[in-house]
Amino acid sequence: MNLFSGTISTIEGSLNYSSLKQKVISQNIANVDTPGYKAKDVSFKDTLNQAMAGAQKAYRTDARHYEFKSNAAANGIVSQRNVSYNESGNSVDIDKEMSDLATNQIYYNALVDRMSGKLSSLQNVLKGGR
Repeated sequence: MNLFSGTISTIEGSLNYSSLKQKVISQNIANVDTPGYKAKDVSFKDTLNQAMAGAQKAYRTDARHYEFKSNAAANGIVSQRNVSYNESGNSVDIDKEMSDLATNQIYYNALVDRMSGKLSSLQNVLKGGR
């Protein structure tokens, strides 16, 4: 869907990223007492860096545009943290995970609110402003 100059698809990709982040944080919290479990993290920055490293030539309308044409997943890359916090080798810090969970929830709610606003605008246009 390419409505609103790609805004809806951008929000959709951001919602996918937030959903993946939520799943990873939930897995970390669920495994807080599992010996040897390495906490995971989702990083969009790693995805962007990876896409830029393998940059392909793309049609650009402006010299300031990125030089890659990739439909890289907006989900991000799931990676393990190699830091041990306790003697069992578990690297889950429950306080950090709960903080990340709250931050991600606020981010997700803001995205849903923005998507709702865009769809309401579209609905208003389709109804002719009535």
